[in-house]
Amino acid sequence: MTLAELIDRYRLEANDQTVPPLVADLILTGLFNEAERRACICARLIHEHSDPAICEIAVVAGTSSYPLHASLYELDYTAFLPDTETRKLSVRLTSPEWLDSHVEDWRDLEGDPEYAIQNDTSIRLVPRPDRAGTFFMEGYRTPKVKMVEATDTPEINGQHHEKLVYWVLHRVFSIPDSELINPARAAQAEAEFTAYFGPLPDADLRRTTRKDEPHAVVGFLP
Repeated sequence: MTLAELIDRYRLEANDQTVPPLVADLILTGLFNEAERRACICARLIHEHSDPAICEIAVVAGTSSYPLHASLYELDYTAFLPDTETRKLSVRLTSPEWLDSHVEDWRDLEGDPEYAIQNDTSIRLVPRPDRAGTFFMEGYRTPKVKMVEATDTPEINGQHHEKLVYWVLHRVFSIPDSELINPARAAQAEAEFTAYFGPLPDADLRRTTRKDEPHAVVGFLP
């Protein structure tokens, strides 16, 4: 569906077909972009593995932290390729807490990266690289660009498009305006969106997905 078709679907569902409409196209455009971003995070809809602008970072010797592409929010593969090598070296996603417990003086180490810590907007390589190379990533992202023109379409698969209307209905019916606010319809639309795409993970849950820690069963005697 195009952005124009999505807006028309919203206006039909919301009975907002007056002239001028209660909610302007510009506001609805922003809400549909918000809906697509949220759907991507809730349902992990877009997995990126090939775009160099998103999946590759030029590593400089002596520099351990690098910004992530703004669309990338959850990594599931990381590797390092030194400039002088042809074989990628596996890098494990982990956390500062795990490193504190398992790698002595990890903050001061230098060498080829063996671990990576994903922060909200950046990646930290451990040990600190002592030679240049390329850091490779794969993971889940939000759309690369926002919809602006009437002919633009969501990046997610077309079968999901009409479900984005639920989030827009939820947001509009939550606006504290006498002509728009409708708590019951807002709650119903949010429930429909969540039933289809799933709940939005909170910050703690998203943090746990940024690390790949081995799990071990510890035995004990009664």
